[in-house]
Amino acid sequence: MDIPRPDQSKARRRKRIIYGAVTVLLLIAVTMGLSRLKPAAPTVERNLVWIDTVKQGQMLRQVRGLGTLVPEEIRWIAARTQGRVDKIILRPGATVTPDSLILHLTNPDVEQAFTNAESQLKAAEAELVNLEVTLQSGVLEAESLSASAQADYEQTKLSLAVSEQLFKDGLVSKLDLDLLKVRAAQAERRNAIEQKRFQFAKDTTAPQLAVKRAEVERLRAQAKLRHDELEALAVRAGMHGVLQLLPVEVGAQVQPGSNLARVADPTRLKAEIRVAETQARDIQIGQLATIDTRNGIVQGKVGRIDPSVQNGTVTVDVLISDELPRGARPDLSVDGIIELERLDQVVFVGRPAFGQERSTVGIFKLDADGTYAVRTQVQLGRSSVNTIEIVQGLQPGDRVILSDMSQWDAHDRIRLN
Repeated sequence: MDIPRPDQSKARRRKRIIYGAVTVLLLIAVTMGLSRLKPAAPTVERNLVWIDTVKQGQMLRQVRGLGTLVPEEIRWIAARTQGRVDKIILRPGATVTPDSLILHLTNPDVEQAFTNAESQLKAAEAELVNLEVTLQSGVLEAESLSASAQADYEQTKLSLAVSEQLFKDGLVSKLDLDLLKVRAAQAERRNAIEQKRFQFAKDTTAPQLAVKRAEVERLRAQAKLRHDELEALAVRAGMHGVLQLLPVEVGAQVQPGSNLARVADPTRLKAEIRVAETQARDIQIGQLATIDTRNGIVQGKVGRIDPSVQNGTVTVDVLISDELPRGARPDLSVDGIIELERLDQVVFVGRPAFGQERSTVGIFKLDADGTYAVRTQVQLGRSSVNTIEIVQGLQPGDRVILSDMSQWDAHDRIRLN
């Protein structure tokens, strides 16, 4: 027969409550502990990232750009008159001198115009000579008449003086004396007129000759112009260099001003470097530059900065001071580095694959043993080709990852394997 035991039932119920409470407390403790644990850091292969050490000291600021070698002296030879390409003497690549004949044009109208201009000039020159002879003859005739009039006047004066004396002595009548006075006055007037006529003949000779000489000079200039146009049909280089381009062929019709050939001096080349517009603001004329021609490195200086921007780049002309290596020629692709300034005692690091100068970016910084890397906000300053200034966030000696870590943007901590 069973005997009820109420005390034991209460004891078992109490134990179950205690065990349940302990279990709940253990679950809460485990949950809180797990919530405080850091998430597992993703693993990154160490040999797949670029690690650099932050340094302090002198930093050389540079900008880099690609470009080509171009001649400093280029001459385009244009057609002066309309014509047809009759014969091509030289082809691109030929070495030329100022008198080298490149091609020959033909134009019958130019030849006829030159012949007419020459004929007009010769006729005008003959007329000038004839005018000089005529005017000189007129001056001599006027001089002769003035001399004769002056002689008559002097002779009449003497006769009048003698007659006046004889009249006083009663040997000449008053009528004869009056007639002689009239003749003397007439001779005086005639002498004055002839003297004026002679002076006028002399004074008008020079203006008449000047007018004719001006006409001759006009025709001579016109004849020279026609001669130059005729000579321009034989197209010459006009300088020492190399014939680079010949954009016409035999039989082609050309108009005045059309480009016929391009000649350049290959011994004097400069580099046209195209620099990104965001990096070109600190470039100044006179800054040192290094040009890599793939066959050697030469030094130069910035000579010109294009004021306009084309396709996001600014063209910078670098005048080369060193002797160019063999194989350097126009249109050769080159790599240029321009030295902007030298910064003393600055904190810098290799330029990361992300982030621009004067910006704030997140960079993974390695811990002391190099096992883990934590994302750190870093303020960047001035940049160079391969380095960038650290304004805030890193100290000299820190090791950072400069590779593109965009695929780990969701993580602030990684583990290097």
